[in-house]
Amino acid sequence: MKAKLRRGVYMLVLMMALVVPAVSQAERQPLDKVVAIVDDGVILQTELDNRINTIVTRLGAQGTGLPPREILAERVLDQLITESIQLQMAEQMGMRVSDNELNETMRSIAERNDMTMAQFEQQLQLEGVSYNEAREQIRREMLSSRVQQRRVGNRVRVTEREVENYLEAQRSNGASRAEYQLAHILVAVEDSTDEAAVAAARSKAERLRQEILEGRDFRSVAVAESDASNALEGGAMGWRPESQLPSLLEGVVPTLPVGVPSEVLGNSSGFHLVMVLDKRGGDTRQVIEQHKVRHILIRPTETISDAQAEQHIRDIHRQLQDGADFAELAREVSDDPVSGSAGGDLGWVNRGQMVPEFESAMLAARVGELEGPFRSQFGWHILQVQERRQKDISGELKESEARQSIYRRKFDQELQNWLREIRDEAFVEIKIGEAADAS
Repeated sequence: MKAKLRRGVYMLVLMMALVVPAVSQAERQPLDKVVAIVDDGVILQTELDNRINTIVTRLGAQGTGLPPREILAERVLDQLITESIQLQMAEQMGMRVSDNELNETMRSIAERNDMTMAQFEQQLQLEGVSYNEAREQIRREMLSSRVQQRRVGNRVRVTEREVENYLEAQRSNGASRAEYQLAHILVAVEDSTDEAAVAAARSKAERLRQEILEGRDFRSVAVAESDASNALEGGAMGWRPESQLPSLLEGVVPTLPVGVPSEVLGNSSGFHLVMVLDKRGGDTRQVIEQHKVRHILIRPTETISDAQAEQHIRDIHRQLQDGADFAELAREVSDDPVSGSAGGDLGWVNRGQMVPEFESAMLAARVGELEGPFRSQFGWHILQVQERRQKDISGELKESEARQSIYRRKFDQELQNWLREIRDEAFVEIKIGEAADAS
């Protein structure tokens, strides 16, 4: 099937070339060049140029130095090829990103940067990117991320023993809640049994470290030299809590001065350099207010209108006011089968766990008194807050962070392996010389 589709791609390119002579000289327009064929798709010169221009503008605004144009074109083309393979996978798996999802994501990005949507669009224009181009790129990134989660996430497992060992190591090392903004460079080694390749990669990493120590910008080196998937972002890893540092960096980052490259670090992927760009925070207790809540729910259905459901819940409210037992009534009439069988008990509830209408009623309720009836997306409720308490959840957070850290570490390692696998398995033909001629 793929062979037929590839032949179809070749025929399409040939037909495009044959159509040109039929157009009058006055109307003739230069056709977009194909710079790479990737499985059943193509990458066009305009795609390459647009991506290069976006990266040049963004890195220029950050003050990050750029490699020569032909090197940048080669690295961007490699990024586009990997992206194309993943987008074709997403299409084969029937993955879609709806306009509503995309709009919500764009709003979220604007909010995280403390911008209105109008300000966000204006900022994109300053960076040389139209709003529609940005939306399309975000859509592609969302699809690629979903493919990665589907294909790579299934390979990653975190055991309770790993979490316990991680927390014990943290206690032994006196780990804090500090956070680090990191940048990273990878010199990859594809075959760790090839001693000459390993030696060459180590030598290159040592050379890059020395150049950085002598004044070359770390992020510029990442753009030009790193083999990591975040190279064209200047190697940016974002903010990482100390508890979520990759194992390779656990003993390095906390003692590394800001702005100084680490020693060359090696693992099965190759040789790494890391730099702390900034640091914040320290060890703190995390105390939250919890609410012990029980409720009764009456849902509208095809046979029970919303007005009838409201009348029913109001009848129940009167029974409770007249002294009916809450737990017995919940077991008898509640349409929430899980809590209903437990007498309406929802256990200890934190802020952010419930839908807004329920949370508002819960926070407004006095201990022991009935609150409601009120409406949520699930139906009509009556609730009762039985107790409130302040709880230190630092231990629970540390366990959650440990699990996330182990998962992320394994995922990042497995992702690099998977990206190499899909690239090796894909049919890729690069049109020699055209990528280097990108302008």
